[in-house]
Amino acid sequence: MSQEIIQDAERRMQKAVEVSGYDFSTIRTGRANPVILENIKVDYYGTPTPLNQLAGISVPEPRLLLVTPWDKGVINTVLKAIQSSDIGMTPMSDGNVIRLNVPALTEERRKDLIKQLNKKAEEHRISIRNVRRDANERIKAQQKNAEISEDDAKREQEETQKLTDKYIAEVDKLTSAKEAELKEV
Repeated sequence: MSQEIIQDAERRMQKAVEVSGYDFSTIRTGRANPVILENIKVDYYGTPTPLNQLAGISVPEPRLLLVTPWDKGVINTVLKAIQSSDIGMTPMSDGNVIRLNVPALTEERRKDLIKQLNKKAEEHRISIRNVRRDANERIKAQQKNAEISEDDAKREQEETQKLTDKYIAEVDKLTSAKEAELKEV
């Protein structure tokens, strides 16, 4: 029974690391990456719709994103949605496609992005610690109900702590890799 608690905790911690990896990929670096546009919602005939469901997004050059709306009638709406987002790029349109030149990051922008990255990393570490707390509470409840001995409870809490340390280290590794990418000129 208590082994299930640890397995569940590990599964949830792995998921937190996966989410952090995805979350970090949405932070813009000096290179063009379609993931940057993933959180942009466009008002498509009264319905907020993700940009990637309204247009093809491609990377023809390392510093250029090309957004090709399937319905040419929404090109101005897509332009406004991109302009009002906080991605730090100005879209240009020729009526058929939208071009986004990815500017080289300024030192100040790099520092802001690193702060943003560290804030997100801390949120993911907290989610992993919350999983540990939940697992420990379930283990203590089992001990209180005499389902497991005090020694077993102690051993399982130590195992949960080892898992926590392991997955927090993984988040730290992802964070430092992304930080290094942001510092690249």
